[in-house]
Amino acid sequence: MNDIRVRVLDEDEWATYRDVRLRALRESPEAFVASAEEEEAFDDQRWKDRMVRSRRILAQDGDEVVGVVSVGTGHRTNIPGAGELFGLWVEPPRRGSGVARRLMEKAARVGRQVGLKQLVYWVGTDNGRAVAFASSFGFRPTDDRRPMRIRGVDDEDADSEEMMMVYPLSDTGGVPTSL
Repeated sequence: MNDIRVRVLDEDEWATYRDVRLRALRESPEAFVASAEEEEAFDDQRWKDRMVRSRRILAQDGDEVVGVVSVGTGHRTNIPGAGELFGLWVEPPRRGSGVARRLMEKAARVGRQVGLKQLVYWVGTDNGRAVAFASSFGFRPTDDRRPMRIRGVDDEDADSEEMMMVYPLSDTGGVPTSL
């Protein structure tokens, strides 16, 4: 775990983000609204535009990418001063090893750096492991819910939902504020 490096991708590293995003979509299709097939069809400009809209944070072990998360700067939530944490993925052999926590810590620092007051994270209500992890980090559940779109399941059969969890950034909560 000591060899894991977590960093924010530069805008010109869009191809690196594209590669890990497609890898995540292929490995864990049930965890994402988008599909690998849809996003493989995106042209280069669309990937470049995505790098401008949100910060992309990568976890690496040497040259090997082992995780990713994104921090949106408020365009996806209507809560003043809030950004959204989304697209969290850690390769299966690294799950439970602290990579996700390192990604979340960096996301919180990035959020503070860009002036956000809180992070919003939508988590499937039936994903106990994700809810427990987010709670252990300091995210708190809210009463806000939305339907969870599951790939390959008809809307009438999809009764899963996501809940909004919120993490305040005004208090560092033990997370160092320096990048």
